[in-house]
Amino acid sequence: MVAFTLNGKPASVDAEAGTPLLWVIRDHLQMTGTKYGCGAGLCGACTVHIDGRAVRSCQTPASAVAGKSVMTIEGLSPDSSHPLQKAWVTEQVPQCGYCQSGQIMKAAELLAQNPKPTRDEIVTHMDGNICRCGTYNRILAAIQRASQEA
Repeated sequence: MVAFTLNGKPASVDAEAGTPLLWVIRDHLQMTGTKYGCGAGLCGACTVHIDGRAVRSCQTPASAVAGKSVMTIEGLSPDSSHPLQKAWVTEQVPQCGYCQSGQIMKAAELLAQNPKPTRDEIVTHMDGNICRCGTYNRILAAIQRASQEA
């Protein structure tokens, strides 16, 4: 049994210690906003926050979150009113949309640490989160918009 806080609420799951957090979130807790992308920690589709830090949930064992706070895209804002979520819509970022929850969670980490990042800081921070549709310019514009409106 692994007990932790998920999106501000107590959670516990009966999962083997080595089960990837991604599958705990998706299969055990039925929260499907966090996506499976590559399973190797290379694409960022599965990004969640653990104690405020963006991590790849496909590479994080369930045992690593015991007693910690986990936030998924569902916990970022209950009504999609987070500045990043609003900017994503305004800038028409998604095409297929598959990577977007991971992109937003990575960007949220940046804005929590640095509310007014430069373009170069955004590019550096977001490096490694892959968008197969190539909407990087719109992702950048959305993060810049969110940083100005927050």
